Amino acid sequence: MEVVHQWKQAVLYPRWAQYSHWTYGEGRFLFYPPTSWNLGALLGAILPWKVVSGAYTWIALTVSGFSMYLLARRWLSPRDATFAAVLYAANPYYLVVVYWRSAQAELLAGCLLPLLLLWVLRMEEEGKRIIVPLSLVLAAVWLTNAPAAMMVNYSLALLVVVLAIVRRNPRVLLHGAAAVVLGAALASLYIVPAAYEEKWVNLGEVLAPGVRPQDNFLFTRLADEDHNRFNLLISTIAVAEMLALFAAAFLARRLRKDRPLAWWTLFAWAAATALVMFPITNLFWLHLPNFRYVQLPWRWLLCLNVSFALLVTFAIRRWTTRLLLYAAMVALIWNLAHRVQQPWWDTAADIEEMHDAIEDGGGYEGVDEYVPARVDPYDVNKDAPLVTVVSGDPARIGIDKWAAESKIFTAEVSRPEQLRLRLFNYPAWKVKVNGRVVESTTQTGTGEILFTVQPGTNAVQVTFTRTRDRLAGGIISLLALFLVILLSINNYRPNKQPT
Repeated sequence: MEVVHQWKQAVLYPRWAQYSHWTYGEGRFLFYPPTSWNLGALLGAILPWKVVSGAYTWIALTVSGFSMYLLARRWLSPRDATFAAVLYAANPYYLVVVYWRSAQAELLAGCLLPLLLLWVLRMEEEGKRIIVPLSLVLAAVWLTNAPAAMMVNYSLALLVVVLAIVRRNPRVLLHGAAAVVLGAALASLYIVPAAYEEKWVNLGEVLAPGVRPQDNFLFTRLADEDHNRFNLLISTIAVAEMLALFAAAFLARRLRKDRPLAWWTLFAWAAATALVMFPITNLFWLHLPNFRYVQLPWRWLLCLNVSFALLVTFAIRRWTTRLLLYAAMVALIWNLAHRVQQPWWDTAADIEEMHDAIEDGGGYEGVDEYVPARVDPYDVNKDAPLVTVVSGDPARIGIDKWAAESKIFTAEVSRPEQLRLRLFNYPAWKVKVNGRVVESTTQTGTGEILFTVQPGTNAVQVTFTRTRDRLAGGIISLLALFLVILLSINNYRPNKQPT
């Protein structure tokens, strides 16, 4: 909703969430990958808002099914590949994401995981030509969901090592590393600003007590009953999936002889993702680079379900048994929904209330981690005017424009005064008074912008500027895209026949 509102202001790529924290704003769009919120905004521009979430979910699940079908057809008949696709698109963890978590970006990222494995398996036959398509998958994940991107990069490292060992081909390690670098370069328009500007916000809040990895291993209990109920729900589903998956891996053990690469990649990926959900791997969560930003160990179910869908399809050939297994999974989820933790979602009335909060300018509650560093968003005055004279002396304020990335107004004062804006101070905001840049400061605690104006009428313009890191990220992405085009032309140029 915020994005559509900014599109109407001709801000095609929003960076600052104007109505967050009751219109004090936050840098949400600098740190949250753009694919998900742009897709949601596009749907909201053409559909009623109350059906956008359903349409988004349908798209994510359908594309997940198609990507799994492409992978499964490498080994299976069209009928069996269709079953694998449907099982993946409606796997138990996806049902939890849809009906409990509403983690829409993570759900969308799931459609890229089968493609990751598909290109890894083709790495030996394609050679260095695999670098481009694999890098595009990695870039797409980075631009969709940051925790999923961390999982995908670590998964790629594991899968390439397995491939190198099984095929005794160390060159694939170089191809995988090149794809990682090129994929990150393609996504630099997001990665570089997010990494550089991390110090400007309270990003540490994503690892606050209750949402840290050590608080979310399977069957972990805290002094928070809401946390414990959901953890029991997801833990039970995770263990049920693991039991079914490893039973299927045993039943499909002939696959190890007939298709060793398929079996070892699926089994190794499943075993690793299952293991990191338990406290025994806490050392990895503490010391592997950025591993902790996956945040919730059971998020690895997103990756585990690729192996789950394929190994179950390989192991169980009778359709009756397949349907009974899936019915048992659904029955388990239904039982947990009624006995442990009921699903929750926003009603049509809730969505209408959110839309009204933006349209009438009142704003909404934001997210703590995206406000400027050392600012407490709960101390702000919800009734504060857009511009305040700190001394309390009378002044004439005229608002000409108060848009997402541009604030224009006049302030007529009788003596030098300090003005305070209803706006969190962020380094990208630049203040001009009568055409000259002036230095701004920050209100202690509440984080609002402060600056001084001189006696008389002052024309003030406050603009959200493009910082150097954003410019650098955009340039790197453009150069990487140019490299991808050149590599693609070279890869698919027909070989000249000798005369």
